[in-house]
This record gives sequence, structure tokens and C-alpha cells, in this order.
Amino acid sequence: MAAGVVVILYRLALESTGTMLTYFLNFIDKRPLLVLGWFFVLLLLAWTVGKLVTYEPMISGSGLPHLECEMDGTLDLNWRKVLPAKFAAGFLCLSGGLALGRAGPSILLGAMSGKGISEKLNQDNHQRKILLTCGAGAGLAATFHAPLAGAVFALEKLYKDFSGAVLAAVMTASLTADAMASIVFGMEPIFTFGLIHTLPGRYWWMLFILGPVLGLSGVFYTWLSLKSQLLYSKTALSGTWTKLIIPFLCAGILAFTIPEILGSGHSIIRYLAGTDLMLRTILILFISRFLFSAICFGSGAPGGIFFPLLLLGCFIGRIFAFAGVQLFGLDPVYINNFLILAMTGYFSAVIHAPLTGVILLAEMAGSPEQLFPMAIVSVTAYITSALLKPDSLNDCLRERLK
Repeated sequence: MAAGVVVILYRLALESTGTMLTYFLNFIDKRPLLVLGWFFVLLLLAWTVGKLVTYEPMISGSGLPHLECEMDGTLDLNWRKVLPAKFAAGFLCLSGGLALGRAGPSILLGAMSGKGISEKLNQDNHQRKILLTCGAGAGLAATFHAPLAGAVFALEKLYKDFSGAVLAAVMTASLTADAMASIVFGMEPIFTFGLIHTLPGRYWWMLFILGPVLGLSGVFYTWLSLKSQLLYSKTALSGTWTKLIIPFLCAGILAFTIPEILGSGHSIIRYLAGTDLMLRTILILFISRFLFSAICFGSGAPGGIFFPLLLLGCFIGRIFAFAGVQLFGLDPVYINNFLILAMTGYFSAVIHAPLTGVILLAEMAGSPEQLFPMAIVSVTAYITSALLKPDSLNDCLRERLK
């Protein structure tokens, strides 16, 4: 319940700022003085977020590597500082239009809620880890309306054990937080474009091509993300807030050139699913978003990577489906199926959590009938990625923290 309350408030704040940002940018468009004022606001946001990261360095990035270090005992996060600072910094970053998501911060906020309760109850280390796991699962469940994925992710990537007692505890927490979120946000899945048809078996051979493509793309994304962090650290702009200037100013430029790629990307997924686009337009949006994501992530700005990953996977699925229609005779009614399948595989390729990827996208899309094709893509993408780079992106980031 504690994790549910915190994450619901966080999600409400992000949704309100997303709506306000769109309205505000439309209002100041072609008004030079207001545009100049917006860039001043972005610099102020960068400075404020930098101050928050200086106050509590453990809020930088998505927060998942920090949480994994907390679970293995190499870090001891101060929940009293992390919880409010992560909430505020994540809100400010998305207010500026940075290409970040809400899942990572929501997982960390949920886990810190669990740690706070554990401390109040004077629990031992083992019980503390269980409540951290419960809070993390509840955080993911509440932010994505995905209770099963929340529980599986918490056990697969954090607790790393599927014992019956812990599974029951985490499932209880995830279902409770999801029920609370459903009261506020409704029962609709996150992706509402829906799938009209189940992908027929005659097209499944394409999945064995899509999976390795996603695996290769995921390895490249991991390499670019880690490289961007190194480039930031080697430049003169190595201070906390000066690094943040770059993504915030990029967001300001993109707001008046390619505003579609700002923010977490939920609106672009609906756009890709419901609009007949030219391949050139898709490629321009994909490359722009890919580079902007790397710039935001490398700066250490507080924000998640799950939804940005899903968006990039959606782009790849759209491009692959376009090629399938043109080259392999794919019926266009199945294009949206490949968007969901590609998101599943790309998540698995970067995060190295194939089981979570399948369950998460099945719940987010409200399409459990796609489980078998999802599993094919998820496993082939994961195997390809793991063979080329055994460590996931979060594993690499965790090693840098130690």
C-alpha cells in the first residue's frame, strides 16, 4: 500500500506535466521572447536537478543498479533522502522533455517505501530484502498496470530466487499496488491500440529473424549508452549540473524541431500503431530518438529506461513490419503485432530478463494470446544479446558503482 500511494502520486505528477508541456510548447511556438524564456527555464531545471543529485548521488540514472547493489549489500541507500529526491528529480527531468521513463524511478520509490517500513518495524537483513523486493514489484505493477510482471521482475532481477514464501509476499504487494492504481487510472492496459488478429503460424518464421535483429540492436544500445557515459566523464562538462545542461538544451531544440520524440514516448507508440507512415519518416524519428536517449541516459539524469527501450523496440518492429509487407507478403493487419513482439525482444536483449519481458508486454498490451510468439522473440533476442555481451546494461552499471 505504501509503494502504491507513492507511485500513484508520482505517476499523476508525470502525466500532468506531460499534458502541460505539450500545451505550453504549442502556446509559445513562434513567439521568440517566450521561446528564449523556455531555454532559461530549461537551464534552471538542469541546475535544480543537479543540486538534487549532489544532495543525494544515489538518485542518478534509473536507480535499478543502485537498488541491485542495495540487495547484494554493497550499498546502503538512505530511503529518507532517496525517496523525495528521486521523486522530485524524475518529475523535473520529464517536465523538461527528457527521453526518460517512469518505471525505474517507480521501482526504486517502491523499494524505498519497503525499506522505510522495514526500518520502522526493526526487521533483520533477510526481512528487509524481502520488503525491498515487495516494494520494487509493487512499484512496477502500479506504474505499468502489470502485477505479474512486477512480481516476476522483482524475483528474476533483484531477489534472484523464486521460493514460494517470497513469491507469495511479492505477489500480494504487486496485486495490492495494482488494485490501488486501477482505482485511480482505470483498468485499461497501457497500450490501448489493441491487436485485431493473432499472428498466424505461417508468419512465425519471421520471428527467428526479428529476434536476432533485436539482440544485435540491444547490444549496440548497451554499448552506446555506456560509451555516452564515458564521453561525458572525459569532457570539461564533468560537473553534476553542467552535464545535465546538454540533454536539457537538446530537449529545448527538439521541442521546436521534432517535438514528437520528447518525453517518455507513449504518444509516439500510439502514433506508430495508428498511422500509415513513410519509411523515411520512421527512420528519421527512430535515429533522432535513439541519439537523444543516449544523450539523456549518459548524462546521469534521474529517469527510467524501460519505456524508452520499449519505444525503440517499437520503432524496430515498425521498420521490420514495413520490410515484411514489402518483401515477404506480410498482411498489413499484423503490423501492430510486430510492434508488441519487437518491444518484448528489445527489452529482453537490453535488460536480460526474458521472462519479465514476455509477461510485461502481455499485460501492458492486454494480449495474452500473443505469449508464444512473444516467447520466441524474447528468447532468441536474449540468446543473441547474451552471446555477444554476457552482461546486461544494468549489470555493467552496477559494476561501475562498486
